[in-house]
Amino acid sequence: MGLLDLLIITPGGREKIYQGLGQTLTAIEPPLWSRIIAGYLLDRNHTLEIVDTEAMEWGNDRSAEYVAEKKPCLVAMVVFGHQPSASTQMMVSAGEICAAIKHRSPDQDIIIVGGHVSALPELTLGEEAVDYVCVGEGPVTLDLLLKYKKGQIDSLDDVKGLMWKEGGLLKSNERAPIIKDLDADLHGNVWHLLPMEKYRAHNWQCFGEMDSRQPYASIYTTLGCPYKCVFCCINAPFDSNRYRCRSPESVVAEIDYLYSAYGVKTYKIIDEMFVLKDRHYLAICELLAAKPYAAELNIWAYARVDTVKEDTLSLMRKAGIRWLALGIESGSELVRDGAEKSFSLSEIKDIVAAIQKADINVIGNYIFGLPDDTYESMRETLDLAKDLNCEFANFYSAMAYPGSPLYGIANINNWALPEKWSGYSQHSVDCQPLPTDTLTSADVLAFRDQAFHEYFDNQSYLNMIETRFDIETRQHVESMSTTRLSRNILKEQQV
Repeated sequence: MGLLDLLIITPGGREKIYQGLGQTLTAIEPPLWSRIIAGYLLDRNHTLEIVDTEAMEWGNDRSAEYVAEKKPCLVAMVVFGHQPSASTQMMVSAGEICAAIKHRSPDQDIIIVGGHVSALPELTLGEEAVDYVCVGEGPVTLDLLLKYKKGQIDSLDDVKGLMWKEGGLLKSNERAPIIKDLDADLHGNVWHLLPMEKYRAHNWQCFGEMDSRQPYASIYTTLGCPYKCVFCCINAPFDSNRYRCRSPESVVAEIDYLYSAYGVKTYKIIDEMFVLKDRHYLAICELLAAKPYAAELNIWAYARVDTVKEDTLSLMRKAGIRWLALGIESGSELVRDGAEKSFSLSEIKDIVAAIQKADINVIGNYIFGLPDDTYESMRETLDLAKDLNCEFANFYSAMAYPGSPLYGIANINNWALPEKWSGYSQHSVDCQPLPTDTLTSADVLAFRDQAFHEYFDNQSYLNMIETRFDIETRQHVESMSTTRLSRNILKEQQV
């Protein structure tokens, strides 16, 4: 046996994913699934470490050298990302690190885990320099694999969720069962294993108080999502759209700990849908609002237009929730219906206004190039975004992420997909969104990039930002908007 049972590695590659935006504007988040897996395995008496290569800014060679120094029984490359779609784009960094480890230590066993991996397990096993692939969320599979390596289990056939090759033949076991008790088994209480001084919030979360980006933490209160949006791949590792909740008490206890141990006041609730079950999120808010430090908190979370209730907004604000991200997606009702989000424009406008009236900022999320999109409908979306004038906006182009319904549709229709996994990043040089019946991939991407600058250069938006926050925040946004992304398919189009 090596010095360690397990070395968990979180890949990075921020410079490839975000280009120049990754240097100062984007968040550096604690890796949720590395924490969850580590906590589960520590509770079962396995020795381990976590290496967050993104936070530590370690290159491939440094990561490989550390593995050679530690000589773990097993390396687990955990590729979940900080949002579901990020798993695929992180595969570039993950693959490079695995290759570097194998080059430095050819006999080192590696297993790869993640949303992308669960969506495309056979392809991952064939492409990457790994010995095993995990199909599923990971903790149970890794526990069983380590027990096999320790001689506590007789056969790899007993390691649920495992895929590997034996004698040139592909072997695959049934998935491990979904873990039900999140508080006991998936608590992720291993903050001492992470470089907590390295993490920072997104720039926009701290508009008006930029020096509060650190210290920072992201936590979860639920896993999964009950919805089936055509563009989303969140449930690939769970093989269902189950929605599991932690107890409100455990969530608030974690915030208590992070506040007292590390001074963290700025948080992201990483749930795909925090504002959903009233009994769950309102109980958390009630407990947080009662804390003596509640007024110091700056929390952001995801919601849907049709799950936000006006009479709960005051409590959410008292609990420290200062930002809500809404998946508005499109200004066209036809396009929204195709994305399974059938709420009206009046509902969108009313909810955004109600949230802002409660002194909570809104992040509007919009997608260009959904299956029913035309140039005119994309223009409707941008016009809606400018009309709503949310405190921040994210503009995405539609991608067929592995594990999403769109990925299956794209394959059936033989739509061109990115040649490399980095092409699934919204901000990468080789970004390649889906075409529509009337638009090429380049058309969609060009509109997306132009929309970003039209929104953030808009005087109505800048004036609102100056009034809502301060002149320094306005100047920061103006500086941010000067960054222009380089895009290969747009260069090719010009040629």
